[in-house]
Amino acid sequence: MKILVALKRTIDYNVRVQIRDDGSGVVTDGIKHSINPFDEIALEQAIRWQDDGQVDEVVAVTIGSEPATEQLKTAAAFGCGRVIHIAAEDDVQPPAAARVISAVAKAENADMVLMGKQAIDDDCGQTGPMTAAQLGWPQASFASAIELTATNARVTRELDSGLETLDVDLPALITADLRLAEPRYLRLPDIMRGKKQAIEHRHIDEFDVADAPALELERVAAPPPRTGGQRVANTDALIAELETRQLL
Repeated sequence: MKILVALKRTIDYNVRVQIRDDGSGVVTDGIKHSINPFDEIALEQAIRWQDDGQVDEVVAVTIGSEPATEQLKTAAAFGCGRVIHIAAEDDVQPPAAARVISAVAKAENADMVLMGKQAIDDDCGQTGPMTAAQLGWPQASFASAIELTATNARVTRELDSGLETLDVDLPALITADLRLAEPRYLRLPDIMRGKKQAIEHRHIDEFDVADAPALELERVAAPPPRTGGQRVANTDALIAELETRQLL
């Protein structure tokens, strides 16, 4: 069995994000970047299956500029046998990313595509479902546990009402939630081995996704500061206040 793990390079979750003075985006120069945490969880789960002998090969793929290869070296340190870099100079939105990842999955003859449920930079959560649609595969999103067999994956999802269990036939696409797996701490020998891993380079122009981006970023701004709360005497006063503010 082969699993393709899709990774995204994002600002490290420990970094306090700063908005550029002109509102054109966030400051990225000189800022630490890492694998998107949800993608890292997906990677950890895939490597565990590989270590247990349930999976023959784990391949990691990422789309982005040259610095994204650093995250592929981290994936290699986790234990990925192969890593693929799809070079792209511009920001790649979910529809284009889905088309590229699905093309790679087909070329690799993957049995599963595994990725995070969302990226922490845009929180869109769209690439996984879009990739499944491109592939015509069943999907199970927000997986907190997965039982894998040769032909099937039983996925547990955490909902507000409890736990939901889905059975999907392979090949399938699954997105990882927070509790699926806790990423391992990398040892220095693994990090050094990852740095030596050969990276397979391709370019996004090979995938016919040159269409104009569907979304245009107009401005990034910080949320307005919170104002103080207000105490009301009883429920009637609360309802009256909400009606005054046209919130009911």
